[in-house]
Amino acid sequence: MTSRLSEAEREPAVAGPATKPLKIVIAGGFAAGKTTFVDSISEITPLTTEAPMTNLSVGIDDRGEVTSKTTTTVAMDFGRITLSAATMLYLFGTPGQDRFWFMWDELSKGAVGAVVLVDTRRLQDCFAALDYFEAKQLPYVVALNAFDGSLAHSAEAVREALTIEASIPVLSVDARSRADTKAVLVELVRYAIRRKQR
Repeated sequence: MTSRLSEAEREPAVAGPATKPLKIVIAGGFAAGKTTFVDSISEITPLTTEAPMTNLSVGIDDRGEVTSKTTTTVAMDFGRITLSAATMLYLFGTPGQDRFWFMWDELSKGAVGAVVLVDTRRLQDCFAALDYFEAKQLPYVVALNAFDGSLAHSAEAVREALTIEASIPVLSVDARSRADTKAVLVELVRYAIRRKQR
């Protein structure tokens, strides 16, 4: 069952003096579900920079197998979620198209971790994101987005195919589901804390 927040349900939280803001990056290949992920969990109306894909982008932007997508993120998506009285997450979704990757360095500055969203039908599209966060030594979790309610490959098969080390969490997620996306973010925060303690 999927659930998205309606405008009435988006309740801006009030940060107290003890609330710690944490920056999280939501990354992945083109059309992996990053904008949907941020939208499903944000307690404020997300800021998005979606722009139409026109014929002018032919030969510049590679849609790959995603021929039905008509818009793309050109700068970032931004949302916010309060996990507890002590923890507030600021979510920054990265653009997926190659020509906007220069934004990744800016969006990753000061981040405590990242979610790499993966469409298991197109595993090759996530290589760049995995390589980026490995090089930055930024903690990340891998979230396998279940398009049409199913995964093309199991979490174990994806871990092996992408040579993801055993300590890095690999989870399945429906990016439209608030419960699923929250579980991924909680796991990322826990993993980042474990990494820091080590």
